[in-house]
Amino acid sequence: MRFLVRRVLPPGLVAFVFLGLWQSVVMLFGIEPYLLPSPVSVVGAACDNSERLLQATLSTGLSTLSGFLIASALGVMLGSLLGLSRWLERGFYPPTLLLQMVPLVAIAPLFVIWFGFGFGSTVTATVVVAIFPVIANTLGGIRGTNPELRELFHFHRAGRFVTWWKLELPSATPGIITGLRVAAGLSVIGAITAEFVSGYTGDSAPLGSIIIASVRTFQTDLMFASVLIASLVGFTLFGLVNLLGWFLLHNWHSGERS
Repeated sequence: MRFLVRRVLPPGLVAFVFLGLWQSVVMLFGIEPYLLPSPVSVVGAACDNSERLLQATLSTGLSTLSGFLIASALGVMLGSLLGLSRWLERGFYPPTLLLQMVPLVAIAPLFVIWFGFGFGSTVTATVVVAIFPVIANTLGGIRGTNPELRELFHFHRAGRFVTWWKLELPSATPGIITGLRVAAGLSVIGAITAEFVSGYTGDSAPLGSIIIASVRTFQTDLMFASVLIASLVGFTLFGLVNLLGWFLLHNWHSGERS
C-alpha cells in the first residue's frame, strides 16, 4: 500500500490533472479536432481501431525489443573490448560515436535498400540508435574499476577473462544499467522513426506507419492514440530495465553486506 502511495499516486494525479486541463482547453476554446483532439476523442479513436492498433503495437514492440536486446548484447561486448586497451578505445570509439551523430532519418533509407521494408530495416535502425549509450556506459564502468582490486587480481595471476568476468563486469553493472535505461527510450524512438521510412501499410502496419498515415488523412485523434501507445511501449521497456537493475544491484549490495 505504501508503495502505491509513493510510486503510483503522484504520477497518477499529475496525469489526471493534465488530461482534465487538456479536455477543458479543447472544450473552452472550441479547438477543431484535426488541430487538437480531446482526450475523449483519442480514447474513442483507440477503441474504434483497437484491433489495428493492437497488431501495430505487437509489430512495433517486437522490433523495439529485438533491437534493444541486440544493442544491449553488442554494446556490452564492444564496451568490454574497448576497455581491454587504450589503443582499441582510441581507434574504435570515434566510429561508434559517429553513429550517434548521423541523423537516423538520413540513413534509414539505406537500411531499407539493404534489408528491405519492415522488420529487418527497423531492427537495424533501432540497434544503430540504441547501441552507443550501452557502449559508453560499459566502457566508463570498466575504466572506473578499483585499481587496487585490479592489482589484487593481477597478484593472484588471474587471467584477463577472469578479471573481466569477476571484477570489471560486476563493477560496471551500475553504469551498464544506466546505459540500458537510455537505450530503452532510444529504442522506441529509433523504431518509430525507422517505421516512418521502412514501415508498410495494411492490416499489419506498425505504429510509425499509422502515425504517418493519420497525419496525411487528418485523423489527428488516431495519431495521438498511436503516439500514446508508442510511449507506453517505451515505458514498459524502461520499467523492465529498471526491474532488471533492481534485481542485479539488490543482489550485488546484499552480497557486499554479507
